Amino acid sequence: IMKRNLMPIISAAIIVLALSACAPKPAAMEETPAASSADTIIAEGRLLPVSSLDLSFSVPGQVAEVLVKEGDRVVKDQVLAELDPASLPQSIILAKADLVTAQRNLDNLQKSQTSRAQAQQTLADAQAALQDAQEERFRKNLARVEQTTIDQKRADLVIAQDKLERAKENFEKFETKPEDDVNRANTFSALAAAQAKVDQINYDLAWLLSTPDVIEVAQADAAIALAQARLADAQREWDRLKNGVDPQDILAAQAKVESIQAALAQTQVKAPINGTVTDVKSMLGDQVNAGTVSFRLDDLSRLLVDVPVSEVDINRVKVGQPVRLTFDAIPAREYQGKVVDVSSFGAPSSGVVNFTVTVELADADDQVRDGMTAAANLTVEQLSGVLLVPNRAVRLQDGQRIVYILQGGQLKTVEITLGA
Repeated sequence: IMKRNLMPIISAAIIVLALSACAPKPAAMEETPAASSADTIIAEGRLLPVSSLDLSFSVPGQVAEVLVKEGDRVVKDQVLAELDPASLPQSIILAKADLVTAQRNLDNLQKSQTSRAQAQQTLADAQAALQDAQEERFRKNLARVEQTTIDQKRADLVIAQDKLERAKENFEKFETKPEDDVNRANTFSALAAAQAKVDQINYDLAWLLSTPDVIEVAQADAAIALAQARLADAQREWDRLKNGVDPQDILAAQAKVESIQAALAQTQVKAPINGTVTDVKSMLGDQVNAGTVSFRLDDLSRLLVDVPVSEVDINRVKVGQPVRLTFDAIPAREYQGKVVDVSSFGAPSSGVVNFTVTVELADADDQVRDGMTAAANLTVEQLSGVLLVPNRAVRLQDGQRIVYILQGGQLKTVEITLGA
């Protein structure tokens, strides 16, 4: 975007001097009536809009559509042109899919209660897990398991011992048979299995009846610590969501959506302000690069002229003073304006220090065009009851300013005092 650059056409300011006249003879004064006039500074500059912007695409591609032409008035955010989606970089194409996901996530945060329900369930599960871990640790102080488990294991031992006795009785029937006898082999195998079952139950029962060792107690303590940490995490999440979705989560999701939308918007050129299209450089089918100027947009709601005023006269120029504007391209037409800004800093040019004075055109019509050269007549003082004479008519005689007047066919001298 290029800001307004009002470079004046430098010209010398022509000061029209209003002279107050004082004649020594009353008769001469009566014969020459007084007039009203203005002390005026004349300077030239170019007429430019208050804002002028060069617009371009932010990504390369092929122009698929140009929606405006030169001279069209557009409003802020209006689309001026678009690129062909097929010609866009891969990152922009993938952004379209990302936008769908990001928008769905945002909608879920704004409307869904799933996150809140999940947080509540996680908190309940963490509370139950901590309670189980604490109960397990309490039992470790007394025994490895509850008494019912021990009683069940003792019952299993009774049953296993009974099966072992029957297995012994069956084996005794074939014990004297050769080792390769099938019946002897089957009953011996059943006997061995029954004995192994009894031995295993006895081993398990002995372990259950013993006291938990240091390692088991430490493991139980670690399980409690882990359950407490998980409960704290679940509590924080529930506190964050119990009154609804965290506003920060919504802001983050919105930022994600807006970021992707901004990336996709790079495929279009939009008007950043209300204005008039004054130049169209990109046409349908053109291949453009990022940053290549495609349009110029001017805000013609205010037309300004920057004119140079000499340091000699700048202190007589004030904001609000009336200005008459004329254009070489528009003969016999005079426009009105006013001073809207007076620069505080002068710039030397060709040995003369000039200050920039900004004039706003008040009554522009269709004939006035951006860039025209304007002559500005700045009225710095309104004079009444004065006589105006050309500078060339003033003479110096015996140290006194005089002019000649024609009276009754005769030239006579009149002493004068110069005014503004």
